[in-house]
Amino acid sequence: MDVLLRDTGLINSALKALGIIHEPLPLLYNSAAVFVGLVYGYLPFVVLPLYATLERLDKTLLEASADLGAKPWATLTRVVIPLCGSGLRAAALLVFIPCLGAYLTPDLLGGSKTVMVGNLIQNQFTTARDWPFGSAVSLVLMAIVMLMLMVIIRRGGKELI
Repeated sequence: MDVLLRDTGLINSALKALGIIHEPLPLLYNSAAVFVGLVYGYLPFVVLPLYATLERLDKTLLEASADLGAKPWATLTRVVIPLCGSGLRAAALLVFIPCLGAYLTPDLLGGSKTVMVGNLIQNQFTTARDWPFGSAVSLVLMAIVMLMLMVIIRRGGKELI
């Protein structure tokens, strides 16, 4: 990712060669770089559950929707998305939980400007040497995630487990 986003990286070099920019764009060490890096890293965890869910989708339901006069957008919002709800929830959980603890991607792409919970915990254990605070933050984060999972399960998300 660093090869793409640095001042002499592929994106800035291509934009300079095309004459679109004259000075390199600051693509590293900001929140946008962290966002792009997290999307790049966790996109497979979204694609795989969605693909598995969409592959099992009954194609005759899509044909029936089209036969009844539904436009493609209506078919997507009223047929496909409700039927793929379990895959969407699984994808959201598979990405959300690891993103909470991510510290390497924000540290490399965001520098010291972007602080996420994972970075805070890592800094407490390594730089600040404040192990009690790092442990407390870790425990609070784990408790919040567990409470959220319990709420999801109680609301009917039992097919996720």
